Amino acid sequence: MHASSSPYRTLFDLSGKTALVVGAGSGIGQAAAEGLAAFGARVVCADVRLEPAQATAETLRAHGGQGEAVRLDVTKQSEVEAVVGEVAGALDVLVCTPAVNVRKPLLELSEAEFDRVVALNLKGSFFALQAAGRRMAAQGRGSVILFSSIRSQVVEPGQGVYAATKAGALQMARALAAELGPKNVRVNAVAPGVVETPLTQPIKDDPAWYDAYAQKSELGRWAQPSELVGAVVYLASDAASFVTGTLTVVDDGWLAVDGRFTPPL
Repeated sequence: MHASSSPYRTLFDLSGKTALVVGAGSGIGQAAAEGLAAFGARVVCADVRLEPAQATAETLRAHGGQGEAVRLDVTKQSEVEAVVGEVAGALDVLVCTPAVNVRKPLLELSEAEFDRVVALNLKGSFFALQAAGRRMAAQGRGSVILFSSIRSQVVEPGQGVYAATKAGALQMARALAAELGPKNVRVNAVAPGVVETPLTQPIKDDPAWYDAYAQKSELGRWAQPSELVGAVVYLASDAASFVTGTLTVVDDGWLAVDGRFTPPL
């Protein structure tokens, strides 16, 4: 078979599909929007800050893609339902990336801080999963991609509530995958390792902390948001047509290797 006529060449083609990316104004969400558009998707760029979402959409259009912007506070159920419901045509892909963290020992965490993390990371994810899941189930197809974290699997001091929300989001994604499989809707989660985003800026500002995380990764560095795009495009595309209920780990070996001590060999 000639390479140009192989059906496998179109596995990652997203032409004609519409994706809603929540958190598209910066970081991983911005990169995901750019990647989906590069493979042909029309991308609705949603963010709690409208101007960054508009900037992302403008970037997509400047590179020949299809992009539009909308303001969305994912912690407000009515807003999520409205935005999901107003996406023109079919909603083929949902990517949900927003998260917040309060780094404190559990014994020092206030109720307000606990509620802030849970409201965005867990409840916001629930609102997005539910609204998109209902629409995709009704249309008989779709791919939901929820961002979890390596903290859904391993934790460190000061990350208790963040880790709990990321583990909870993963389990919600798995449950929805089981519930919507008969409707031809796939639901998967992605677990990044350490990524240079606005969320991790406080660590980057501490050279010793930043370097310690870099050295824990097997390639000795942090990830760029663009390095998460491959997982998103894959899970959105027909290349992952038999993939649901999974956790795709993009962590430079963080979960695979015990890096606290390197024994003399």
